This record gives sequence, C-alpha cells and structure tokens, in this order.
Amino acid sequence: MARTTPLDPPQTDDLPLYRRVAALLLAELHDGTVPPGGRLPSERHLARHFGVSRETVRQALEVLRRDGQVATDRRGSHATLPGRPVEDPLSLTFPVGARPADPCAVDRATVTWEAPSPEHARALGLAPHRPTLVHHYRSAAPDGHSLRTAVTTFSTVALSEVAELGRYRDRADGATPAELRRAYDWMRKAGLTLHHRDSISQTGDASSVRVTRRVHDQYARPLEITDLVVDSGRDALVYEFTLPAAG
Repeated sequence: MARTTPLDPPQTDDLPLYRRVAALLLAELHDGTVPPGGRLPSERHLARHFGVSRETVRQALEVLRRDGQVATDRRGSHATLPGRPVEDPLSLTFPVGARPADPCAVDRATVTWEAPSPEHARALGLAPHRPTLVHHYRSAAPDGHSLRTAVTTFSTVALSEVAELGRYRDRADGATPAELRRAYDWMRKAGLTLHHRDSISQTGDASSVRVTRRVHDQYARPLEITDLVVDSGRDALVYEFTLPAAG
C-alpha cells in the first residue's frame, strides 16, 4: 500500500512555509513553551501541531539550527536560547505528599502494568481497560497503620517521551521496589514543561483528606494523575514551594 504524505496548507504570503513554521516555533521557544535546554517534541508531533508535513518541520528546524536557536544530538533537538536551564532543581517531589525517609514510618513504592481506575483513564485520555504504568506508594506507622497512600497513573505521552519511565514497564511486577522520586526531573530533562494542579477534598472518612494532582505539559498533553489519601488525624500534609529571585 502506498504511503501518503499530508499536504502542506497553501501559502498566504511570499514567505516560504518552512520559514513561517520556523518563526512560529521560535516564538514558542521565546515564550517558554519549551524551556532553555529542553528537548523539542518529535517531528511528528510538531507536524500535527503546526498542520504541516514532517519535511516542512525538518526544513524549519534546519533554519533554527543555522541560526543557533536549536541544537540537535542523538537525543533529539534542544532549545539553546539563554535562560533558566531545564536542569535547575525542581521543588516538586514525586509522588505528591512523599517525604524524606522518616525513622518512625515505613515507606514502600512499587509499579504495576495494569488498567487504571476509570477516573484516571478518563483524565489521561486512555481507552477503557487499556493497561499503563501505575505507581503505588504507601507510608505506614510502625504499628502498620497507613499514614498516607498514593496511586499515580502515567499517560502514554509520559511513557513515550520519558525514557526513564518507559523502561519501568518490564519491571512493573507489583513486587519489586520502585524509586521514582526523580520522575519530575526526568520529565523536565525530556523537554517537558510541567503544569500541575492540586486539589484537596474530604473523603468519606472524616479523619482523612484526598489530594489529587494532575500534571500536563506545554502542549496540554496529560502526563500523570495522582490520588493521595492522608490520615489527617495522625499525619500532617505539608506543601513546600521555592520561588526564584527576580532578575
């Protein structure tokens, strides 16, 4: 069967289409859609994003490479504009509510490859019963009482864009301990700008509260959703934020 290539939209001015795409992409780099040092989305995604062919995207990237706005290596194309680098420390801890090791609590985290809850599937745009990577976190008191539990479901976008997460599929047996505390750092190093929204609600048990975190990238693609339940009668929920100095 012959392979077809989508037609580029007609040009409306004298500027070549690939140069117009280069200008649009450069504008997104300047407004922080892709952070300095961050990896650009794939050619296929950029082609869909701008409504052009992949060949046009390649020509646009070549223009930005010649101008020093983009650099390409074996990991892909990266923004080279000056600014706060993607490797800067991030204040978010994964999963939401996780804390440094507490001598009075026992923390355990594992991953499974399973169909998530219907609520998580809808939030991530997954088909019903489609399996994906699910992270389970539990912090318990010495007597075994749960202080906090968290369930995180990752989207197909996160698993395809973030190599460190994708590699966990073969180890998702639900028994092997999984250390994903750097998950948000991995996402940022993959060129994803993280937008998170945390909501707090009361559960049916008056002594517990639920925190739901939804994270998406600069293209509004969902990356993960976490449900954290905290025993508010025995444990404290603390949010810590770090804001960089102006200038």
